[in-house]
Amino acid sequence: MATRTFPFSTLINKQTSVFPALDDADVILERRDAENLVLMRSERFEAMVKGLGLAARSLAIVAKANRALAEEVFAEELPWLVWLPIDARPQCVEELLDHLLAGAETGLLLPFSRALREWQSTAEVYSDPELARRLRGPFDTTQARRSKATGQA
Repeated sequence: MATRTFPFSTLINKQTSVFPALDDADVILERRDAENLVLMRSERFEAMVKGLGLAARSLAIVAKANRALAEEVFAEELPWLVWLPIDARPQCVEELLDHLLAGAETGLLLPFSRALREWQSTAEVYSDPELARRLRGPFDTTQARRSKATGQA
């Protein structure tokens, strides 16, 4: 799908240049001090939600019937899965599938996006054995206690 980008001020000042673009593209409104906004026709939005729902449910069915295949598909799309410990990969796939399915049904995909970011960050930590070792602990809290006792940050 094509997208067109306009400054948010164009929507406010020259609506006649933004709305015609929606005939054949989704519109991204760039804002300086906030997240960008996306405008799209409801027909395209509903088609996207239905398509995502179908894809998520189909993938969930495959995962229930053949977990190894689902993991293989995810590993193909998410190559960073190889950095996770082998026993954490099924949990990652299951959690991502569950969030994707729930998001497809409700239209709330932020939990899926957060879980995806969190799992990727976890995998990136595991990709650095020294960092993973340090984050497992034990932690030296004596310096923190001394700093707190003396009022230093």
